[in-house]
Amino acid sequence: MVRVIGVRFRTAGKIYFFDPLEFEIKKGDHVIVETARGIEFGTVMAGAMEVSEEKVVQPLKPVIRIANQRDVEQEEANRGKEKEAFRICLEKIRDHGLEMKLIDAEYTFDNNKVLFYFTADGRIDFRELVKDLASVFKTRIELRQIGVRDETKIVGGIGICGRPLCCHSYLADFVPVSIKMAKEQNLSLNPAKISGVCGRLMCCLKNEEETYEELNRRLPGIGDSVTTEEGQKGTVQSVNVLRQLVKVVIDAGDEKEIKEYPVEKLYFRRRHSKKEKMELSKEELQELERLEEEEWQRQEQELMSRAEEAQRQNARNRQGSRRPPAQQGGEGQRPPVQRTEVDRRPGQRAEGRQQGQRGGGQQRQGGRRFETEQRQQTQRPGTKQPTEERSGNRRRHDTPRHQNRNRQNSQNQGNRENSQNGKNRYDNRNRREGRAPEGQRGVGDGQA
Repeated sequence: MVRVIGVRFRTAGKIYFFDPLEFEIKKGDHVIVETARGIEFGTVMAGAMEVSEEKVVQPLKPVIRIANQRDVEQEEANRGKEKEAFRICLEKIRDHGLEMKLIDAEYTFDNNKVLFYFTADGRIDFRELVKDLASVFKTRIELRQIGVRDETKIVGGIGICGRPLCCHSYLADFVPVSIKMAKEQNLSLNPAKISGVCGRLMCCLKNEEETYEELNRRLPGIGDSVTTEEGQKGTVQSVNVLRQLVKVVIDAGDEKEIKEYPVEKLYFRRRHSKKEKMELSKEELQELERLEEEEWQRQEQELMSRAEEAQRQNARNRQGSRRPPAQQGGEGQRPPVQRTEVDRRPGQRAEGRQQGQRGGGQQRQGGRRFETEQRQQTQRPGTKQPTEERSGNRRRHDTPRHQNRNRQNSQNQGNRENSQNGKNRYDNRNRREGRAPEGQRGVGDGQA
């Protein structure tokens, strides 16, 4: 526990905690404390008390001193200087043509800084304005943009109820307000009737929210079916939340009647409150845990079974895709390849007979060469081959880039074939003259 006091610096402002040290401070006294903005003059709203450390923002700053008469006079003088600073700032804003609304001006206690609060629709470039204000006041200048709710809190006013605004009177913080609160209280959803001076939803909607939630929990909803004490069934037409009365439409023969009943004389299924807690015994809690465990195991087994079934299905699909065409039926079998003897040059045939010991590799090479020669005759370099035309779509090999690549490949293949043909003719001539072909000569071989 920490011993603190609560200090407020403006009307309906937030209360901050400070360390009272050895001072005897009571509620309503004025103190001088150090804040993030500098030395400030504040009013004690809560005397010395003990609070938990979680509620205190560290480091906890101490009270400098209890305000004397001189400090009070200086604070009053600062309030008078704020009015003059407000007027000067308005003139500067008008001179610079800035679209901003000045709300308030505030001096720190030691006159070390002047703060100006304003509202605007968007971002404002007030750099030149700050320079002009600094040249006038000869001190630090700070401009803060605030929202419409903060504006109303600072300025104050009278609400539609005829009383001073709650935010300016006692509300230290703005509470979140939603349209659901207005529906819960059966208020008109007209924005003009449920909005405050600031144009936002009225803060006082939060005041009676818990009461209306508890009263509505005891009442049926509009359109629900209820049963009266006489055993008659009907439909709820409307409810009176504060009086706890319900109007029910009952079928009386061929006609329908509307009767009003106290909620205690009707039977229906009641709604549960948000704050209503379930009080269960230890055995009931154990039973709930057991049911949750069984449900979790059942879901886990179901997921595992689904995963195994998916794996088996994937395995069957892969096995079906790998099956060879011969196993899929007679129609899918490929016809046997018929190899035909191609005509070769005499030198090539003789060469193949002499070099048959090497597995006929030269014959296969000659066959590939023959096919290449036929391809060169049908596709000569430089000739444009006919392309298959398709509507709206070109084949991949019809593009100019692929045509150039095919043409270059044909030229390279032709050069290799010409070199091989020349080598073969040279070897044949050597055989006719009685010399061994090139590559088969030994160390002692030479020209005859």
